[in-house]
Amino acid sequence: MNIRKATLDDASAICNILNYYIENTIIAHETESVSETQSKQRISDIIDLGYLLFIGEIDGKIIGFCCTQPWNKGVVYETTAEESIFLDKDETGKGYGRQLLEHLLSHIDKTKIHILNATISLPNESSVRLHEKFGFRQVSQMKEIGRKFDQWLDIGCWQLILT
Repeated sequence: MNIRKATLDDASAICNILNYYIENTIIAHETESVSETQSKQRISDIIDLGYLLFIGEIDGKIIGFCCTQPWNKGVVYETTAEESIFLDKDETGKGYGRQLLEHLLSHIDKTKIHILNATISLPNESSVRLHEKFGFRQVSQMKEIGRKFDQWLDIGCWQLILT
Protein backbone atom coordinates (compact mmCIF):
# COMPACT_ATOMS: atom_id res chain seq x y z
CA MET A 1 0.00 0.00 0.00
CA ASN A 2 1.22 3.48 -0.87
CA ILE A 3 0.54 6.14 1.77
CA ARG A 4 0.59 9.82 0.87
CA LYS A 5 -0.75 13.18 2.04
CA ALA A 6 -4.35 13.83 1.06
CA THR A 7 -5.35 16.58 -1.34
CA LEU A 8 -8.70 18.14 -2.23
CA ASP A 9 -8.80 15.78 -5.23
CA ASP A 10 -9.31 12.92 -2.75
CA ALA A 11 -12.59 14.34 -1.42
CA SER A 12 -14.88 12.06 -3.42
CA ALA A 13 -13.08 8.87 -2.40
CA ILE A 14 -12.91 9.97 1.24
CA CYS A 15 -16.62 10.73 1.42
CA ASN A 16 -17.49 7.43 -0.32
CA ILE A 17 -15.52 5.47 2.27
CA LEU A 18 -16.86 7.50 5.18
CA ASN A 19 -20.46 7.45 3.96
CA TYR A 20 -20.58 3.67 4.08
CA TYR A 21 -19.82 3.82 7.83
CA ILE A 22 -22.23 6.72 8.40
CA GLU A 23 -25.10 4.98 6.61
CA ASN A 24 -24.54 1.39 7.76
CA THR A 25 -22.64 1.22 11.06
CA ILE A 26 -22.27 2.76 14.50
CA ILE A 27 -18.55 3.31 13.83
CA ALA A 28 -18.95 6.81 12.37
CA HIS A 29 -20.37 9.28 14.85
CA GLU A 30 -22.62 10.96 12.28
CA THR A 31 -26.05 10.23 10.86
CA GLU A 32 -26.09 12.28 7.63
CA SER A 33 -24.02 11.38 4.57
CA VAL A 34 -21.20 13.74 3.68
CA SER A 35 -21.20 15.48 0.30
CA GLU A 36 -18.09 15.95 -1.79
CA THR A 37 -18.24 19.68 -1.01
CA GLN A 38 -18.34 18.95 2.73
CA SER A 39 -15.49 16.48 2.33
CA LYS A 40 -13.37 19.14 0.60
CA GLN A 41 -14.09 21.58 3.42
CA ARG A 42 -13.08 19.00 6.03
CA ILE A 43 -9.85 18.27 4.16
CA SER A 44 -9.09 21.99 3.98
CA ASP A 45 -9.84 22.48 7.67
CA ILE A 46 -7.55 19.64 8.73
CA ILE A 47 -4.69 20.81 6.52
CA ASP A 48 -5.14 24.53 7.33
CA LEU A 49 -5.04 23.82 11.07
CA GLY A 50 -1.78 21.88 10.67
CA TYR A 51 -3.19 18.43 11.34
CA LEU A 52 -2.42 15.27 9.36
CA LEU A 53 -4.48 13.55 6.69
CA PHE A 54 -3.09 10.57 4.80
CA ILE A 55 -4.50 8.43 2.03
CA GLY A 56 -3.78 4.74 1.57
CA GLU A 57 -3.97 3.50 -2.00
CA ILE A 58 -3.30 0.35 -3.95
CA ASP A 59 -2.73 0.53 -7.70
CA GLY A 60 -4.06 4.10 -7.68
CA LYS A 61 -7.31 3.19 -5.86
CA ILE A 62 -7.91 4.87 -2.51
CA ILE A 63 -8.68 2.16 0.02
CA GLY A 64 -8.53 4.16 3.24
CA PHE A 65 -7.53 7.29 5.07
CA CYS A 66 -6.37 8.40 8.50
CA CYS A 67 -6.20 11.81 10.11
CA THR A 68 -5.64 13.83 13.22
CA GLN A 69 -7.85 16.72 14.20
CA PRO A 70 -8.59 18.85 17.25
CA TRP A 71 -9.92 16.86 20.18
CA ASN A 72 -11.70 19.79 21.78
CA LYS A 73 -12.07 23.47 20.91
CA GLY A 74 -10.74 24.78 24.23
CA VAL A 75 -7.28 26.33 23.97
CA VAL A 76 -6.06 24.29 26.96
CA TYR A 77 -6.47 21.17 24.78
CA GLU A 78 -4.29 22.34 21.88
CA THR A 79 -1.69 19.64 22.63
CA THR A 80 -4.33 16.90 22.42
CA ALA A 81 -5.50 15.52 19.08
CA GLU A 82 -7.99 12.89 18.02
CA GLU A 83 -7.19 10.37 15.31
CA SER A 84 -9.48 8.51 12.95
CA ILE A 85 -8.94 5.66 10.52
CA PHE A 86 -11.44 4.49 7.92
CA LEU A 87 -10.95 1.74 5.34
CA ASP A 88 -12.99 0.79 2.32
CA LYS A 89 -15.46 -1.81 3.64
CA ASP A 90 -13.94 -4.44 1.31
CA GLU A 91 -10.39 -3.83 2.52
CA THR A 92 -10.75 -4.43 6.26
CA GLY A 93 -8.86 -7.20 8.04
CA LYS A 94 -5.87 -7.04 5.68
CA GLY A 95 -3.47 -5.01 7.85
CA TYR A 96 -4.09 -1.70 6.10
CA GLY A 97 -5.40 -0.03 9.26
CA ARG A 98 -2.17 -0.99 11.04
CA GLN A 99 -0.10 0.47 8.22
CA LEU A 100 -2.07 3.72 8.23
CA LEU A 101 -1.88 4.12 12.01
CA GLU A 102 1.84 3.34 12.02
CA HIS A 103 2.41 5.97 9.30
CA LEU A 104 0.29 8.52 11.14
CA LEU A 105 2.15 7.99 14.41
CA SER A 106 5.53 8.34 12.70
CA HIS A 107 4.54 11.76 11.31
CA ILE A 108 3.04 13.39 14.41
CA ASP A 109 5.05 16.34 15.70
CA LYS A 110 5.52 15.31 19.32
CA THR A 111 6.64 18.82 20.23
CA LYS A 112 3.09 19.98 19.42
CA ILE A 113 0.92 16.95 20.23
CA HIS A 114 1.26 15.32 23.66
CA ILE A 115 -1.88 13.15 23.74
CA LEU A 116 -3.57 11.28 20.91
CA ASN A 117 -7.13 10.10 21.54
CA ALA A 118 -9.18 7.50 19.71
CA THR A 119 -12.92 7.71 20.36
CA ILE A 120 -14.44 4.32 19.56
CA SER A 121 -18.10 3.33 19.34
CA LEU A 122 -18.56 0.08 21.20
CA PRO A 123 -18.52 -2.72 20.41
CA ASN A 124 -15.70 -2.47 17.86
CA GLU A 125 -13.17 -5.15 18.75
CA SER A 126 -11.01 -4.68 15.64
CA SER A 127 -10.47 -0.99 16.37
CA VAL A 128 -9.81 -1.66 20.05
CA ARG A 129 -7.24 -4.37 19.20
CA LEU A 130 -5.53 -2.15 16.63
CA HIS A 131 -5.16 0.79 18.99
CA GLU A 132 -4.01 -1.34 21.92
CA LYS A 133 -1.29 -2.90 19.71
CA PHE A 134 0.14 0.61 19.37
CA GLY A 135 0.03 1.32 23.11
CA PHE A 136 -3.30 3.13 23.37
CA ARG A 137 -4.99 2.47 26.71
CA GLN A 138 -8.66 2.80 27.52
CA VAL A 139 -9.22 5.78 29.80
CA SER A 140 -13.01 6.01 29.76
CA GLN A 141 -16.26 4.47 28.66
CA MET A 142 -19.41 6.51 28.53
CA LYS A 143 -22.62 4.48 28.64
CA GLU A 144 -25.47 5.34 26.27
CA ILE A 145 -23.86 8.68 25.39
CA GLY A 146 -24.96 8.61 21.75
CA ARG A 147 -27.90 7.38 19.73
CA LYS A 148 -27.91 5.98 16.20
CA PHE A 149 -30.22 3.54 14.39
CA ASP A 150 -32.65 3.71 17.32
CA GLN A 151 -30.11 2.28 19.73
CA TRP A 152 -28.02 3.74 22.51
CA LEU A 153 -24.28 3.85 21.91
CA ASP A 154 -21.47 3.38 24.37
CA ILE A 155 -18.34 5.33 23.48
CA GLY A 156 -14.88 4.47 24.75
CA CYS A 157 -11.83 6.70 24.70
CA TRP A 158 -8.39 5.20 24.16
CA GLN A 159 -5.40 7.42 24.74
CA LEU A 160 -1.74 7.38 23.78
CA ILE A 161 0.71 9.66 25.58
CA LEU A 162 3.31 10.61 22.96
CA THR A 163 5.94 12.45 25.01
